[in-house]
Amino acid sequence: MRTRVLKFGLYADEQGLAWVSELVEEAVGSRNARIVDETIARTFPGSELSTAEVYDHLAEQWALEHPAQSSGAREAVELRVHLLCSLRTWRAIRRTVIKTLCPEGMAPHTCRVPWAGA
Repeated sequence: MRTRVLKFGLYADEQGLAWVSELVEEAVGSRNARIVDETIARTFPGSELSTAEVYDHLAEQWALEHPAQSSGAREAVELRVHLLCSLRTWRAIRRTVIKTLCPEGMAPHTCRVPWAGA
């Protein structure tokens, strides 16, 4: 087993981040894997780009899907979860998290937390 990283761009507030973290924990708990580290990044290592610049489309998505609501404390961040697992397990966990984040799939819907797989 190796350390592998799950990365998701998110447009979320603290509650949204906690919800996505729980989804990851549940997906990991049901598999032969272990979370080694979890970070919320606002910049990219070795780059001058911020997550707000890279994931600006998620803020736009929120505004389109919630026209009458304020974005409040939401911000574009990248959730990075370091897992100790096999590649097959990493893929299964990633698939499960994506399916849980977006149970409607490609059908029109409103995302609870706009996200992008990184």
